[in-house]
Order: sequence, then C-alpha cells, then structure tokens
Amino acid sequence: MSSGPPFRAEHVGSLLRPERLLKARAAAEGNQYRQARGPLHYAQLKEIEDDAIRDVVRLQEDVGLQVVTDGEFRRRSWFQDFLLALSGTEITFVDSAVSAALPFHDDSSVDKLPGHIVSVKQKLSRNKGIFTDHFAFLAQLTGRTPKISLPSPSMLHFWGGRAAIDSAVYPDIDEFWDDAVNIWSAEIAALHAVGCRYVQIDDVTFPLLCDPNGQAALRARGDDPMATLRTYASVLSRIAAAAPKGMTIAMHMCRGNNRGKWMASGGFEYVSEVVFQHVAIDHFFMEYDTGRAGDFAPLRHVPKGKRVVLGLVSSKTPILEARDELKRRIDAAAKFLQLDQLCLSPQCGFASNFMGNPVTVDDERRKLALVVETAREVWG
Repeated sequence: MSSGPPFRAEHVGSLLRPERLLKARAAAEGNQYRQARGPLHYAQLKEIEDDAIRDVVRLQEDVGLQVVTDGEFRRRSWFQDFLLALSGTEITFVDSAVSAALPFHDDSSVDKLPGHIVSVKQKLSRNKGIFTDHFAFLAQLTGRTPKISLPSPSMLHFWGGRAAIDSAVYPDIDEFWDDAVNIWSAEIAALHAVGCRYVQIDDVTFPLLCDPNGQAALRARGDDPMATLRTYASVLSRIAAAAPKGMTIAMHMCRGNNRGKWMASGGFEYVSEVVFQHVAIDHFFMEYDTGRAGDFAPLRHVPKGKRVVLGLVSSKTPILEARDELKRRIDAAAKFLQLDQLCLSPQCGFASNFMGNPVTVDDERRKLALVVETAREVWG
C-alpha cells in the first residue's frame, strides 16, 4: 500500500451525521433566517460534535483507512461555512440570467434551480483561523493521517460571475483574486502551523464546465468558459505554490452531490489538459462512479509524478459495488495512466451538507471497507 498521502484507499471527507448531532444542531440554531435563538447553547452543541467526531474517527480506523477526517461534522455544508467565515461575504439571491448553477436532479426528479449564492459585498479578509481548531481537535484523536478540506475560491465567483463580486468594492477583478489567494494561503499556512500536512481543495467548477449546459450558462452571461477555466487554474496554482514545505495538496472534483442528486454530466476531456498540466497540484480526486463521468481517456494528460484518486464507489446509493467490477475499471483506467499513479475512493463525500445522502451509516461503513479491501488486492 502507498505510504501516502494520498493513500491507495482514500475518501473525500464528509460523512453521515448521527441523528443526535442533527437534532442538537437544529436545537442550537433555531431558525437562523429569522435569527431566532435555539434552546441549546453552542457549548453544549460542541460537546455533542466532539463525541460524534470521536465515533466517526473510530469508524474510519476500524475499516482500515489510513486517512481520517472529522466527517465535516462542524459544518452545515462543504463550502458555505468557510466562505461565510470570511469578512466581506454574505448570502444573496442571484439573478437567473447570470447564474451558472444547474439544477440538482436524479433519474426521476429535478429540483428547483438554486436561487442564492455567497456573494462578495466588502473587501475579503480572514480575521482568524477558520478550520484550524477543527483540525487540532481531529489530530489529537488519531495516529493516522488527518485530512482537512477547503472549498476552492472559485466558489465565490463561478455561480454569479462578475455580478457576485461587488464592482464598487473590487473594480479590478484581479485584486479580488489576489485577496482570495492570500486568504487561502494564510489558512493553509495556519493549518500547517498546527500540524496539518494534508489539505484537499474541493472544486465542482471544473466538472460543471465539462457539461455543455454549464458552458452555455457562462456564455449567456458573457463569460468565456475556457478563459474562466484558465483563471481558476492559475488561482489554484498560486495557492499551491505558496503552501508550506511538506504540505500535500490535493483537489477533489465532482459534478455536485446533494442528498443523492447531481448537477452535471459530461466527461473530463474539456478541462483535462488544463487541469492536469497547468494546475500546480499533484493529486486529483475524480468522480468516476457512473457513465455521466465519461471514459478514462482524459487521464492520458496526467504527467508523471501526479496521482489520480478514482472515485469509483458511489456515496449516492446504498447499492454496494462488486469488487471485481471495481478492479476491472481500475484496469481500464490503467490503460491511460500507470497503475502506480492511481488510487481508489468514493466519488464524493457521504454528506456534502448536513442532511446527507440517502444511505445509512452501515452502508457508508461497507463502502469504505470495500475501498480498503479492493485497494489492498490491487496494490498490495
């Protein structure tokens, strides 16, 4: 097995919240939109979060994973908590004419198009560590490799484009990107200072750009999809270049994951050359659990020395994949990228927001164990 990170058997990060944590968070928050105060104080919620995280660390260790996360149990969603912790951001409604969001859907239903985004209304600033305390608590619970995930700064721009970044505050969009790079770099440096050596940047924008509907949404508001792709690649490269020595940076890419539904379809070909050869990140988690992700041919663009974590196991469904089928698909990927450059994981987290996917904790455990067992058989 790989000494990692990334390890041959990986997972993206978010895990199903236990019922007691869901109830506690609801009690603590009350109705946040009416700013009503819930009956449970945050100190009590934190105690319940702490206990739940201890349990989920044991779950990961018990199935044999060498990488451990806190399940993102202190977050409402994979991206909003971080973005809204920055000074200068707020949730706003977005005009459908400029929105690049695609509706979440599954094989039988389509959700209403998301109507709100995180916008930038003042100069961005980071007044303190955002996930540093989260990491410090996690690190003391395990002797394995703790990982923390951060949303990509592209999440501040992609959904609403230039309209999401107040032009009176940032008349020069490059200044916005400079501030974003500095903030993400500062958070990664602060994580390093408290012992973190493994950070994953989560980004759905690259796979959404692979969907012709995603490209059309950008063109409709006057943005060039390929120019947007190159801008995001440059921003991520600057963040990775500023990372402290010894910090492993990975990037996760998926097509949306919300209670078992997805946003986009389309193979990685449109973005593969730019992402693999021009983003200065060496490790890529890639959604490959269904035919919506296309074939493995885009992996031919991955340079030597970089790794791809194949997301072949679905976190969206309770159906357990057949081990032989996973091994067959790994062999198929190895026709385009050397086996030694490949790893295995679920395609995304099990709970990108606090509500989670339509699977049980037992389903989650079996799927994580399957990843570990299959990786052991493939790589030893």
